[in-house]
Amino acid sequence: MTKNPLALLKFKERLDIFREEHPKVSPFFHHVKENGLVPGSVIEMKVTTPDGQEYVMNIMVTENDMETINMLGQH
Repeated sequence: MTKNPLALLKFKERLDIFREEHPKVSPFFHHVKENGLVPGSVIEMKVTTPDGQEYVMNIMVTENDMETINMLGQH
C-alpha cells in the first residue's frame, strides 16, 4: 500500500489540533496502555448527542489489537 505524503501530513495536522483541543486524551490513553491494557481488557465508548441520545459500544482487546495499538503509539 502506497502512502500519500500529503495525506499523512494532513492527518498529522488534524491529530495535533485534536491533541491541542483535548489535552487530557493522550495522557489518559498512554496511562491506560502502560498500566492496564492487556488482551481480555474491555474498551467501552459512549457518545451522548446534544439532545441526550446515547450510543454505546465495546470491544474486548485481542493480541492483534495490542499490536495495532502499539504501532499507533509509535507515531
